[in-house]
Amino acid sequence: MADFVHPEFLVETDWLEQNLSDPKLVVLDCTTHLIPNPAITYDVVPGREDFGKGHIKGAQFCDVSRDVSDTTQVLRFMRQTPADFAAAMRRFGIGDDTKVVTYSTTSPQWASRVWWLLREFGHDNAAVLNGGWQKWSREKRPSETGPGQARAAGTFSVKPPRNLMADKNAVRTAIGDGAICTLNALAEAQHKATGGNTYGRPGRIAGSVNVPAAHLLDSATNAFLPADELRRKFEAVGAMDREVIVYCGGGIAATADALILTMLGHDKVRVYDASMSEWAKDDALPMETG
Repeated sequence: MADFVHPEFLVETDWLEQNLSDPKLVVLDCTTHLIPNPAITYDVVPGREDFGKGHIKGAQFCDVSRDVSDTTQVLRFMRQTPADFAAAMRRFGIGDDTKVVTYSTTSPQWASRVWWLLREFGHDNAAVLNGGWQKWSREKRPSETGPGQARAAGTFSVKPPRNLMADKNAVRTAIGDGAICTLNALAEAQHKATGGNTYGRPGRIAGSVNVPAAHLLDSATNAFLPADELRRKFEAVGAMDREVIVYCGGGIAATADALILTMLGHDKVRVYDASMSEWAKDDALPMETG
């Protein structure tokens, strides 16, 4: 952790267990499942059932698809308005001085999505649990079952966005611009159009490079790889010395790449919120395969 420029955005299981009783700490389980469905790419299944079977002691369940997404839009998982996001945080008992730790029982990308949204709306006192539920439960740390207990309403302030999200116009403008690295966090097979789910047309945004979010993890522990190894992955595609716009299928996996880039000290990272869910369905937007 000491090799990261910003290690404070990732917490270890030891630290979390030692601080569970802190009244200014809120832990959010962000588990979500994407079930392949050829008709609509995938069905979104919130992990509330998983939460009921077991979760970190004192945690609350955050339905990423509803609690922290704009449900009025056609595209899923889109960023909310500042007022709606602040209201959601207050419902979880979060105030401006609250330390928020996010985790998932599946990929950490769900935890990093909520972390990125907190950052977008000016709350830097948040971190992702390294290793998530897998590591926590494997280490037999304090857990409980059931629906969880709600907290008293918080005082989270409405703050203007930091503009850490990009739209399709920004992504289109970046094509051919050597000062901007457009980075795909989807699997290599999806990037090359050789397999995996598609969101319309197969392939990638023209000119983009690939660092899959899944390749950021140690498969044996579900924890993130060491900082020097992660840095090499992003350096290899030219992402460390250029502005970055990172995308995926729906702005979720992209936030795992964004988290690590931020921890490595990169201060010019944006997430294409609509990602391939928008881009791949518009024939006017350039794509590549192979």
